[in-house]
Amino acid sequence: MGTLLALASALCYGLADFTGGLLARRASFVTVALAGQVGGLTLSLVLAPVVATGTPVAADLGWGALSGVGTGAGMLFLYRGLGRGAMSVVVPISAIGGVALPVLVGVAFLGDHPSALSSIGIALSLPALWLVSQTRRHGEPTTAAALDGLIAGAGIALQYLALAQAEPRAGLWPVVAGRVAATLCLVPLALGARAADGPGPRVLLLAAGPGAIAAMALSFYLAATREQLLVVAVVLSSLYPAIPVLLGVTALRERLSWKQTLGLVGAAAAIGLLSIG
Repeated sequence: MGTLLALASALCYGLADFTGGLLARRASFVTVALAGQVGGLTLSLVLAPVVATGTPVAADLGWGALSGVGTGAGMLFLYRGLGRGAMSVVVPISAIGGVALPVLVGVAFLGDHPSALSSIGIALSLPALWLVSQTRRHGEPTTAAALDGLIAGAGIALQYLALAQAEPRAGLWPVVAGRVAATLCLVPLALGARAADGPGPRVLLLAAGPGAIAAMALSFYLAATREQLLVVAVVLSSLYPAIPVLLGVTALRERLSWKQTLGLVGAAAAIGLLSIG
């Protein structure tokens, strides 16, 4: 069950990235990101009382809020790197950092000990994520974009690690706390961004959709961490970059590069190893 929950998280994250990316072409990415966080907060507020298993304590909400700070920081530096036109640099670095750091912390400090097959799957997932995130662009800036990617990856890692520390009794309330914190982190950025053509209400309403899907992704991830090792849940949930690639091929008729094809094969193999490990 834990594997299916983590894969559901990856699917939701991939759908959120794909739809959010399309909307960001029509409005400021900062505005789309903020509207998405508001949408995620709204959905999590609706779901949290329904799936409540107990009463959260301050520590649970604190871990959730810290996770949201990681989300806000990760999005800030990810989008700054994308704004520099460095997608093929910042996206794979942030994806790898978001996986590698939680795995290292989980093994070194949290007592996670994946099986041999799972360890092979984890090791295979890292180059697979790098390859599937590659684009066809060339000549992009690398130094500043690499730094943006590293900081974004650290934010994503903090999101995963902190949320997993909340106790099961807290239900989805840590996700709610995280959406509040992420929203507060993005508000100053949104206020400082002055797009030439402000998005209309319809675009803002649509942008709330990807955020709601991303909140579902975090909810599935949180449930997965209660069923299996943190490191396995993180790796499976972090395979979401494969979803926009597949949707780009099927829905937008985009062509895969050989690197992306190899990355998809590696991701599929990693899923298989982690599922049976």
